[in-house]
Amino acid sequence: MDFDGIYRLYFRDVYVFSLALTANRSAAQELTQETFFKALKAIDQFDGSNDIRAWLFTIARNTFYTDRKLQARYSSAEPDEALPSCECGLEERLIDQESAFRIHQFLHTMKEPYKEVFSLRTFGELSFEKIGQLFGKSPGWARVTYHRAKKQIQDHLEVTG
Repeated sequence: MDFDGIYRLYFRDVYVFSLALTANRSAAQELTQETFFKALKAIDQFDGSNDIRAWLFTIARNTFYTDRKLQARYSSAEPDEALPSCECGLEERLIDQESAFRIHQFLHTMKEPYKEVFSLRTFGELSFEKIGQLFGKSPGWARVTYHRAKKQIQDHLEVTG
């Protein structure tokens, strides 16, 4: 398997997914680098039964949550106050930077699996079928979960202006 080709093909997808998780460009860059480093070390273990992009997203997600747990355990530092927003153009609300920032803020307060399904669909551009595979569920479950997450975000935006 040509890892250089995988890197070139999926770098942007992993970066956008990482940005959705971290809501911080610098942290997203670090997470993306760490993801590809871990993927390179484990590429021989990838059996090809799943989509490689989904595999990379799983590595990024697990790395993010592991780092977050470690930071919470060993750091008393305050979270970033000024988190940059992402203009991804995938949803009409993400075009406006202020709305994008509010969406990212709310996204970090959402419960799982809504947060992750929304991120995978919106920022990772995964199909409902691939999202369902990641969770061991049906595409219908992924579709319903995504729409519920989207509804939560829309309701939040209506309340907050």
